[in-house]
Amino acid sequence: MGFILVMLFSCQAQQSSGNMITGAAQVNSYLPLLKGKNIAVVANQTSVVDDIHLVDTLLARSVAITKVFAPEHGFRGAADAGAAFGHTTDLKTGIPILSLYGKTKKPTKAFLEGVDLIIFDIQDVGARFYTYISTLHYVMEACAENSIPLLVLDRPNPNGHYMDGPVLDTSYQSFVGMHPIPIVHGMTLAEYAQMINGEFWLRDSLQCMLKLQPMLNYSRYKPYTLPIKPSPNLPNSQSVSLYPSLCFFEGTDVSVGRGTLKQFQVIGSPKLDSCSYVFTPISRDGAKFPKHENAVCCGWNLSSFKPEDGIHLDFLIECYHQYSSKGVAFFNSFFDKLAGSNKLRIQIESGWTSNQIKDSWKVGLEHFKNKRAKYLIYP
Repeated sequence: MGFILVMLFSCQAQQSSGNMITGAAQVNSYLPLLKGKNIAVVANQTSVVDDIHLVDTLLARSVAITKVFAPEHGFRGAADAGAAFGHTTDLKTGIPILSLYGKTKKPTKAFLEGVDLIIFDIQDVGARFYTYISTLHYVMEACAENSIPLLVLDRPNPNGHYMDGPVLDTSYQSFVGMHPIPIVHGMTLAEYAQMINGEFWLRDSLQCMLKLQPMLNYSRYKPYTLPIKPSPNLPNSQSVSLYPSLCFFEGTDVSVGRGTLKQFQVIGSPKLDSCSYVFTPISRDGAKFPKHENAVCCGWNLSSFKPEDGIHLDFLIECYHQYSSKGVAFFNSFFDKLAGSNKLRIQIESGWTSNQIKDSWKVGLEHFKNKRAKYLIYP
């Protein structure tokens, strides 16, 4: 059985001239779907229409929003990475906010009671280990199990202009990597939702009743600056651009700048001694108890680094060699989950160069590119 899909706006409109318009901003196109229904919204601080939150926008149009489901970092996007948070109530609207991070990652039958349709509107950054695509998977699965349609309001992928990284080995499946895709997949969330359905990745090959609101005038090859930071530790375009490369360090002893004002723009550790920059992580909002808290870290400042289109491994390899020369453990158990297998770790430990490692990704990337093609919406 093919995947179930309703496209709310013709893809041909993508060729028209004008500014990019997000799916959420095209309220008049999807409003008829919502009238007379009880709506749940999967949203966070990025879910806005002209600087007004999607929830407030729809309430002003008399849409009956009964529940909000919040992903990692919470509805307002302030929670630390990996920090569980409980159910609460939105102070502004009085709408219940139910957590989809921590113990319960998939909406339960009780969560979905009385819900006629779910809207998914979250800004993603196009990396496999950024957990919003895992939340999308679980929401789609819950919708399929309970015969509830899902409307995905599409947004740009700031890293959508390239693909790179090793394809995940499904024996290493986790919430930071659920599907056999490379680390940088080059898809928007609407495209990715189509792929989840089309590749039968949901439990028991279930199919979600997908409805998509594509963007207008979007090209994946046109640079896009996020107007709102997608999570507490991705404060600007440079951090978003470096994130696919630097997130590997979360599986090592090296800090990526959590607890500083240059998150995912600096890397360092007290155990490194060949470096050009020092910083000291401290506990602050969005980064409680950061790695190497209150310790001087030696490393590199990449805030002006001009990354090419691709994942950069040279800093990772250099840091490993410095640790190895001192007989100090570099990797932790999280690294293989982030990498999607144990191969990258073994390659680095075996002395492979960056070019040799990246060459080993080529076959998997080409296979994924061909598979991905039938799910793309935009040029």
